[in-house]
Amino acid sequence: MSTLHVLSHSPFGDERLTSCLRLLGTTDALLLCGDATYALQAGTAPFEALNARRVKLFVLAEDAEARAVHVPDWAEAVDYPAFVELSIHHDKVNTWL
Repeated sequence: MSTLHVLSHSPFGDERLTSCLRLLGTTDALLLCGDATYALQAGTAPFEALNARRVKLFVLAEDAEARAVHVPDWAEAVDYPAFVELSIHHDKVNTWL
């Protein structure tokens, strides 16, 4: 059973990203949106953690663009329709509130 984990909070304010990475299964995926896209700032601890794990990582393109965050090659930028498709594709969606 696969889960799409959705993070929208900055990785610099709490431990949601760290907790999420610990729970990700091999069939799970992670979608960064809102301020969570700041995790993709090169040279930061969240960036290094994501890069090291090489999870199935998706980023809401509109949010990354609004924050001038570059999406690395090992992540996939998606639009809202693709976000809906990801939600349908996975058995569960877990939003980290």
